[in-house]
Order: sequence, then C-alpha cells, then structure tokens
Amino acid sequence: MVNIGIIGLGFMGQTHIKAYRQIPDANIVAICDAVRLPADGVLTGVAGNIASTDQIRFDMSVVKGYRDYRELLANPDVHLVDICLPTPLHAETALAALRAGKHVICEKPLARTAAVAREIVQAAKQARGFFMPAHCLRFWPEWAWLQQAIAEARFGRVLAVHFTRLSEPPGWSRGTYLKGEESGGALLDLHIHDTDFVQFCFGRPRAVCSTGQSRLSGAIDHVTTIYRVDAGASVVAEGSWLLGQGFGFKMAYRAVFENATADYDSTRGAEALKVFENGKGARVIRCEGPDGYVGELRHMIESIQAGRPPSVVTADDGLRAVEICEAEEHSVQTGQWVTLP
Repeated sequence: MVNIGIIGLGFMGQTHIKAYRQIPDANIVAICDAVRLPADGVLTGVAGNIASTDQIRFDMSVVKGYRDYRELLANPDVHLVDICLPTPLHAETALAALRAGKHVICEKPLARTAAVAREIVQAAKQARGFFMPAHCLRFWPEWAWLQQAIAEARFGRVLAVHFTRLSEPPGWSRGTYLKGEESGGALLDLHIHDTDFVQFCFGRPRAVCSTGQSRLSGAIDHVTTIYRVDAGASVVAEGSWLLGQGFGFKMAYRAVFENATADYDSTRGAEALKVFENGKGARVIRCEGPDGYVGELRHMIESIQAGRPPSVVTADDGLRAVEICEAEEHSVQTGQWVTLP
C-alpha cells in the first residue's frame, strides 16, 4: 500500500480522492485544508467540469485531519503528498514536501511562471522522493489512443490536428481563478492541458502564434494558438472559459491523417470517438479503462511501488508546458510569432 496525504479539498482534491478510491493500493491516511477540513468526516461536493457533487465520507478516527500542511508533512505515515491547492501555493508546498522526503504529485500548472516552475523541478531532481505534475490528459483513454495513433502512423502521417477545450466561467474557487495575475487565466489553468498534449504528441514546438481575449480574470481567458512542430503537421488548439451560461464543458479533437480522420467530442457520450477511414467508412472507437485522473494517480502509485520515477509525464514536461504557455501569452501580447529556445 502507498499511504497518501491530500492537501487541498476543493474540486480537484475531491476529484483525486474519488480516483484514489478506485486504485486498490492507494490508502488515504491524511487530509489537509485550512478552510474545508471536515470535523465529521463528510466533505460536501464542489461542482466542476468533470467530477460529480456526491458527498465524500472519511472515518476521522483513521484518517488524520490537518489545517496546516506542515503538520501533514511531519506525519511519517504519509508516503505520497498530493497537492491540489491553487496555483500560487504550489511552489511553497511542493518544495516543503520534497524537503520532507515525500513523493509528490502536484496539480497543473506547476506555477504561474516558468521561473518558479523551474525552482520546483530543480528541487525535484535533488530530492529523495519522486515528483510528478498532474497532466491527466496524457492518461485519458481516447487521448492516449490519439497519441499512439500518431506515433505509430496508424492511418498514415498526421496532417492536421485541432484541439478544443471550452467551458463556462469557473463556478468554483472564483476568488482564485479570476485573479489572473495568480492563476494565469484560462490559458494557464485550462488550455495548458492541450499545450502539454501537443508536446506529448509532437515534442516541443519550435514556435507559437496566439490570439486571445481577456474579459474576466485580467489574464488570457480565451486563446487560440498555432504550434509550429517538427513533424510539419498543422496543429491548433483553442481554450476558453468565456462560454455562455448553460454551455457546460467540452473537450474535443479532430485529427486528419493521410488515410482517415479521427474525431473526438466529450459531449457525445458513448460515441465520443469516431474514425472515418478511407475505404471503410465511419466507426465508433470505444477505449477501455478509467478516466485520466485514475490513470495518472495509478501511474504514480505504481512508480513508487516499482522504485522508478514516473515516465509518462515528468517534472521537466510540467516545466516545458508552462514555458510554452508563457510563449503563447507573449504572442497574444505582441501579436507576433514567438520562438521557443
């Protein structure tokens, strides 16, 4: 068993709790939240993009509860620290957890700036424990299917990919998300999923060209980016949390290969992923396995048990995702292509 301490019990913390409960060797032994700590062991659900609002119950005679994360870090029974706090608190908490000798998984983005993210990565390289940024999209079954299809040239060479991630304005933690100087707006908090997936499929882009809008947070709340990648494919991603009331949430992609088109839309339910293959027509692809939250946390648990660092997503990947987003932010501000070193 891997004993886990979760810091931050908002939407993402509760999402991770539900995911851990689907992993046999994951054992939550401690929880921490300065505001939301449940004295009676009952957490009221927080609405979000994916997770439900079901109540979560803990036996507080077994699970230790803390309001100060430093007390949780001092608990020798905690092997893995899961940081689900707002972005401005990631660095302080991650650095402390690494110094305490814990394994650490930290929600994305690692930090508001690449400079701060770089501090975390440098500390992780010198730490005793393993460190992993929580870029769940790499583990989402239909998205992992796309990455493999591109890598294998399953339908010939990929010619063009368009990623979409659209949402109403955040309905939870608005005091944090809508302070763009801290959260980075939709670009750093929501769109970074697709930025990271672009590098997962194609490597670090050579340059980016972005346009964007700022309306709610003071940062970029709607962004569309063209990525110049070595493979030569036309790669575009759009991210926003400016959609009108009632729109909900949608993530999607359309990949044009030489011999087929793959089209994924999260709002289509069981028929979310369709392939239109030349000479064969349309078919629905059903990808087995749990969602990306379970996938990423299971990978971290298995890495700890095997004694080897996480490999699907690394600390350096988390840093590079922030670096690319910073380049996108600069491109929006200047109206120019921005080259990545």
